[in-house]
This record gives sequence, C-alpha cells and structure tokens, in this order.
Amino acid sequence: MLVDAWQRDQQPPAARAPSAATPQKDAGVPPAPSEKLVPAPPAAVVGQQAPAGGVAVGSPVIVETDLFRAEINTAGGDLRALELKQHRDTEDQRRNFMLFQHRPDHVYIAQSGLIGGELPTHRTQYATQATEYKLTDASNSVEVRLEAPAINGVKVAKVYRFTRGSYLIDVSFEITNGGTTAIQPFGYFQLLRDDKAPAGDSAMLPTFTGVGVYTEKDKFHKVTFADIEKGKATYPKTGEDGWIAVLQHYFLGAWLPKSGTPREFYVRRVDNLNAAGVIVPGPVVEPGATVNLSVPLYAGPQEQDKLAKLAPGLDLSVDYGWLTIIAVPLFWLLSWFYHWVGNWGVAIIILTVIIKLLFYPLSEASYRSMAKMRVLAPKLQRLKEQYGDDRQRMQQAMMELYKTEKINPLGGCLPIVVQIPVFIALYWVLLASVELRHAPFMLWIHDLSRPDPWFILPILMGATMIIQTRLNPEPPDPIQAKVMKIMPVAFSVFFFFFPAGLVLYWLVNNVLSILQQWNINRVLERANLAPPRKKAGKPS
Repeated sequence: MLVDAWQRDQQPPAARAPSAATPQKDAGVPPAPSEKLVPAPPAAVVGQQAPAGGVAVGSPVIVETDLFRAEINTAGGDLRALELKQHRDTEDQRRNFMLFQHRPDHVYIAQSGLIGGELPTHRTQYATQATEYKLTDASNSVEVRLEAPAINGVKVAKVYRFTRGSYLIDVSFEITNGGTTAIQPFGYFQLLRDDKAPAGDSAMLPTFTGVGVYTEKDKFHKVTFADIEKGKATYPKTGEDGWIAVLQHYFLGAWLPKSGTPREFYVRRVDNLNAAGVIVPGPVVEPGATVNLSVPLYAGPQEQDKLAKLAPGLDLSVDYGWLTIIAVPLFWLLSWFYHWVGNWGVAIIILTVIIKLLFYPLSEASYRSMAKMRVLAPKLQRLKEQYGDDRQRMQQAMMELYKTEKINPLGGCLPIVVQIPVFIALYWVLLASVELRHAPFMLWIHDLSRPDPWFILPILMGATMIIQTRLNPEPPDPIQAKVMKIMPVAFSVFFFFFPAGLVLYWLVNNVLSILQQWNINRVLERANLAPPRKKAGKPS
C-alpha cells in the first residue's frame, strides 16, 4: 500500500512543451488567454436586459433528454447544471446524480466563448426563444439555440445539441459575417471547478480529482488542483490532437476537439476556482459567409468501452494508478464474467477463483513452506527453551536447523510477493470502475461500491484471517506472535470502511487460501507422522 501511494504521488512530471511562441504562430493559435478571458465565479456575472424577443438574461433554460436534465444559463450561455438520469446520487439514491452544479458550496460548470474583436464570450448576454426544450419520441436530438447581439454586422449563435442515448454534447458557434472585412475567430472551451472532493471520497479510499490532459505525442498527464494553485502545473501546452478534462471518481467532463486541428491547452487558478480549457482556431469568415466552430463536450460516467471509442486515450481517464497495464485486462475479464452471469458480485467471485487458480503453483509453494515450518514448530520451541535469552546462539541454531531440514524461512513470503501487483491492480479495478457503482449483489448488499451496511462481510473476513493465522506456525518471537493475533482485528476495522466489492474479493480469496493451506498441512502432517515403510526381505 505504501509503494502504491508513493508511486501515485511521485509520477514523473510531464515534459515541458517547447516555447509556445513559435508553435502558436505557426498553428494560428492565439496566445494564452488574457485575464479577461479567464472565468470569474458564475455569481460575478451581472444580469442585464436581453435583446427584444428573448428570455430575460440570467434565466435558466431547461433541457430534458433520456440521459440528461440540463440547465443552460442565458448569462454567458454556460452549462451550469447537469443531472444524470441513469445514475443515482452517492449519498441519497432516491435522487439523480448531479455532475455540473452551480451552488454556493460547490461550483462545476462548462463555459465557452470566442476570442477576437467583439465576438461573444462567456460574459455575453444571450437570448433564446424558449425556456424549456425536451427530446421527443419522434426525434433523436434536441437543439438549443442562443443568439448573441449583433455587433458590426457580425451575428453569432451558440448552439447546444443533445443526442438520444449519448453523453456527448455538441457545442458550436455559428458565425455570420455581415461586415465588410474578413474575421478570424478563435474558440475557447473550458471547465470551471472548485477543489471540493466528490461525496463519498475519504482518506481510506483516495481517488484522483483534478485535470487530465492527453495528446498522442505526450500521452496522458494528470494535474492536481494543488499544483494549479501553486503555479506548478506541467502538461502539454499545444498539439494537433488530444483533449482536456476534469476528472473525479467515476465521472468526468472533457472537451474533445477534432483530431488534426491545432489547439492550445491551459489550466489556471481564478478566485479559488480551477479553469481547464482548450483554444482552437476557427475558419476565416469572409464577408457574407457563415461558418461553424464546434467542439464536443463529454459529460458522464467513465464507461471504459465507450470512452475508448470517443477519443484516443480517453479511457485512460479511469484512474487505475501505476498498475494500469495489469488492471485493464482484469477489468476486461471481470466485465466478460458479468455479461455471462449478470451479477457483478458473482463476477467478482469467479474472477477471484480464476486468479487463485492461475497463482496456484506459487500459492502451493508458499503454503508448503509454511506447513513445513508448522511441523518444525516443536523443534524451534525446544531451541528457544534451550538458549533462552541468547538471541545470537538461538539464531545460529535456527539457521542450522533450516539447513538440515532443507527449509527456506522466506519460502512462504516470496511467492506471495509476486502476487501483490495483481492484488493491488484488482483493488483499483474494483474501486475505480463506475460499472460497479450502485451495483447490487444479493441479500443485504445493495451496492458493491459502498461499505457493507451491516458489517457482516468485514466480520467474516476477520474470522477467515483468524483461521489463517492458526493454520500458520506461530512465530518464535513473542512480539511477532502478538502482532499476528492483532492483525485480523485491525484489518476487520479497516475493511468496515471499504466497498463491499473489495471485501467480497478478499473474503473469497481468504476462504480459498484456507482450503488450500488446510489440505497441504494435512498431507504434510500425515507424511511426517506416518511410520517408515519396511524394506521387503527374508523373514528374520
């Protein structure tokens, strides 16, 4: 656990991108946003009167689809609330989960605007012809159109398009140039979030909440909110592909510009809020022409099979830590079992059995070593009584005994060490996979991602640890012996706070280990106690 935490904390920093001046000039990307383009808290937007024929500025526009209930505010055209209908709230499962929110105690919203001249930004006052939009049974999409006031003959409409069955929201700007000179617009698309950790997260189960940036060249980089506040954030600044996202346990919001388009990524701190965004250039708009500048926004669960299809590297947003290379195939196998049996709890049990079978030779070597030590326990006790407090003489005698009996005292530990990376990887699979969120098992376990409400699984796991301790030889050192007796109780207390899915895995693994160790102990003890066979020969 310490190694895992250290690895996650000491990840190598992202290589600094080359000087942005030349790439930005060559790619046509504007410099990093000036302070006026960095969003202030939503509450700071001052309401004004909307153009005639529209809804009063600052009014919410409600959008209902099969997956979302969204709120778009006409002040800036921000997406200020996003309710996921297919996912329940972490604390109160009678309510739907809210991803984007704009409350006094929590801010997480999506903003966008244009750079250049007097083009509309996230501070612009928009107008719309309706306050409610709903996806009907006869259509597969619903469109929300926000109109900005025309300036110098340039008309801009900000359009949200929601599609049935998709967590991808298309956000586009329709720019009509009614002036006499060509204009070069640039779009910025950003997510604004405070530092608040998602409900349900704790120090016992740490998960990553922060910014993720990905490019094909520099791969995936995580940026913590603490680094943003300190001005120490390192990440790819420019590229021809890639995306930027705000990540939290089970869910994410991500801007996904089309590949092949030059872009500039940025993160910064503004008034105790974290802004993470991307700037992309739009086509030159000639007089009398109309162009579209569009960037999709993904806002939903971290469903790995779907994320990988949306954008390269987006599935890396699922936080499996430094053992991702092992965790990904484990999750694939777990998902395959689930599609077969239809129950994530049963799938966890099957996966535990499969892993136990794969490591059977190593486990057998470990348990055989411990069983031999158990058989040797009476001799070790006699050595302890013989040498008393003379530790040096006692250690020498023990090593001679191990050599005579051909026993490696570390033989019970080394095979287990090899299995630890797999166990840690499976731990992160069960902790980070949204597919297990609110997944029922049976009887009193209604959510494998939450602790056992009756603490039955942790108590059973503690009981199995006590049985395992008794199957192992008691350490000759009295302090070690006391520690081994206390460990089952301590681990049971820790597991009171762990998700039921994790405890189920450890419980099944312990039961299988007990059966295997009991069988090996029985075989070796019989072999040790059996009288030697007499050689065949003539009767005396």
